[in-house]
Amino acid sequence: MVRYNATEDPLCYPGTQVLRNKSGIRTQDELEQFEQLMFGSRAEEELPSGKLDFEHYCAIHHHFFQDVYDWAGEIRTIRTGKGNNWFCYPEHINRQASDLFAQLADKKHLTADTGTKRKFAVEAAWFLSEVNAIHPFREGNGRIQMVFLTMLARNAGYDLIEEMVKPGPFLTAMILSFTGDCGPLTDQIEGLL
Repeated sequence: MVRYNATEDPLCYPGTQVLRNKSGIRTQDELEQFEQLMFGSRAEEELPSGKLDFEHYCAIHHHFFQDVYDWAGEIRTIRTGKGNNWFCYPEHINRQASDLFAQLADKKHLTADTGTKRKFAVEAAWFLSEVNAIHPFREGNGRIQMVFLTMLARNAGYDLIEEMVKPGPFLTAMILSFTGDCGPLTDQIEGLL
């Protein structure tokens, strides 16, 4: 697993990269297991309703991570990245996310004029690459991206089968989309529809 780069992070236990959590777990492996357990538990519940806007996106994050972190659903406050790629600086997240979700609304949440799985996948890859670059939360961005992508697909009349995701190729496609090449991510999404 690629670990995050972060500037001094008050959300971590001192001297570690382990995020402070409601259960007081101090090792990364145990925290990841606990996150997955709580995520799976909350996945069995009805998702928060909303307008597929940024407020709704934050509510979905809160839904899945409320048992793990006090800050679930809140925008991150530190600069962070993976590898050599830094995500949107926290002071710009609100504006960037508002602009992105306004564009999504202008595209009628990807329901207007898509017509084919390929067209939907192209637009969905664009959105996913942009929201990933913003990376609004300190943890859990990828999982919330997939939940939201599934919601967008259903809203457009498609079933997205998350169980068919191949983590390696999907991660590679996400990394390429960060540099502007959304072709592989489009292919990955189309293959899930």
